Amino acid sequence: MDLNQIMKKYADQIGGQYTQYDADNSIIIVPVAGGRFQTVLGTIKKNDLYNRKLIVLHSKVCAASTAMDYKMLLEQTAFFNYCRFVIDQNYLQIEAVASVDNLSEETIKEMMQEVANLADQYEMKLTGSDIH
Repeated sequence: MDLNQIMKKYADQIGGQYTQYDADNSIIIVPVAGGRFQTVLGTIKKNDLYNRKLIVLHSKVCAASTAMDYKMLLEQTAFFNYCRFVIDQNYLQIEAVASVDNLSEETIKEMMQEVANLADQYEMKLTGSDIH
């Protein structure tokens, strides 16, 4: 599975932009509603606990703060197909993770689009502006 190639192909299909950092890390700028764009980072990581490779797709929403309604955010994940909220480096992010084994290209594209859409939606909902 070549995640970089899939991300590049998807960027071309949707009119996005693609940048590769190395063999395991790349970025796609995804067009979303309202003429905005959302940055989605794609990474291949090894899960040592289960000894398998994972695809991790994530996008920043906003800076994390104690004023956020984390219970509401956690409840919202019940409506997501692939995503979850995470806090990484003091940022609230949307993340989708799946095992590389038996993962189709179409599913990866759906995951990328969901990450971008949800990150954009919650960024607007929580901050009222387009930051990332």
